[in-house]
Amino acid sequence: MEDTSFEFLKRLLDAPGPSGFETAAARVWRAEAEAFAKNVTIDVAGNSYATISGEGGPRIMLAGHVDEIGLMVTHVDEEGFLYVDGIGGWDPQVLVGQRIRFLTRMGDVVGVVGKKPIHLITPEEKEKAVKLSDLWVDVGARDRDGAVAKGIRVGDPGVVDAGLIELGDGLIASRAVDNRIGAYVVLEVLRALSTGDGGQAEVTAVATAQEEIGYHGGGARTSAYKLDPQIAIVVDLTFSTDAPGVEKKQVGEHKLGSGPVLSRGSAIHPIVFERLAALAEQEGIPYTIQGSPRMTSTDADAIYLQRAGVPTAVVSIPNRYMHSPNEVVDLADVDATIRLIAAFCRSVTAEDDFIPR
Repeated sequence: MEDTSFEFLKRLLDAPGPSGFETAAARVWRAEAEAFAKNVTIDVAGNSYATISGEGGPRIMLAGHVDEIGLMVTHVDEEGFLYVDGIGGWDPQVLVGQRIRFLTRMGDVVGVVGKKPIHLITPEEKEKAVKLSDLWVDVGARDRDGAVAKGIRVGDPGVVDAGLIELGDGLIASRAVDNRIGAYVVLEVLRALSTGDGGQAEVTAVATAQEEIGYHGGGARTSAYKLDPQIAIVVDLTFSTDAPGVEKKQVGEHKLGSGPVLSRGSAIHPIVFERLAALAEQEGIPYTIQGSPRMTSTDADAIYLQRAGVPTAVVSIPNRYMHSPNEVVDLADVDATIRLIAAFCRSVTAEDDFIPR
């Protein structure tokens, strides 16, 4: 990974952007896109777009969601402690003792997650998993007025205050890897296409909004409707199975360093899948396959049935410790995913037929 791209990745991961409040992260994405892409825009739903024009080929949509899981203030008590609920899916155990950065109208406010000390917990309580309702956030206010004076209001979003770190041997850890990495990959594919043979296709990278709460389809639904693509590739994360306790019989075998993961299932178009697999073998890119028989739990579920139907694929990157403050990925897998998707985009022509006859 080149220094320029890595610095972009760091800025993107460090920027806060919980679902529905993606503004800061989306600004970083668009600022980078403007260096090499055309028609860099944002829509009313918060989706960001960047396009590389082709030479008469089909429209390809590359989607990676830019939002992350977060927290929202639901109550400020008389003593100034904040109570929160999750934006997206949290395991409350990983929040204990963390620092939370709230995005307020008066700027960022950092607090610490509080919990009853171990000394005061009864034996019965020790046997129970921590619930989000058992926790609070202390922003150093003496009372409710003190919290309000800092800019805190009910509805303010927050994220765990943890930036990117390099673990060595090509591994990084950060919050927001799911799925800021996907938004990074789709834009880096555009960068690659802009510096050489870009092929015939018109390729639009989309940093989609609200995937983590997108039971209604999120920004993927609205952006796919707007673009009306003829092909779509969604980039997301999947579970790395080389960590203790992960059941390979449940999610397949996908190790850090084993390359991109290609999904197969009802939302995945068979011709697009086979083409990606063939290109991976042709380019010498290692890959694994993941079965998704009912749904992918990605933006693909909102895209593939849009309008008259969109031939869609999901390319994922193995990720340890999903939905935690320290998600871990291998940068070699990230680079391999960029190479594969760029090769796919270059290979598509106006004559290609994606109807499964």
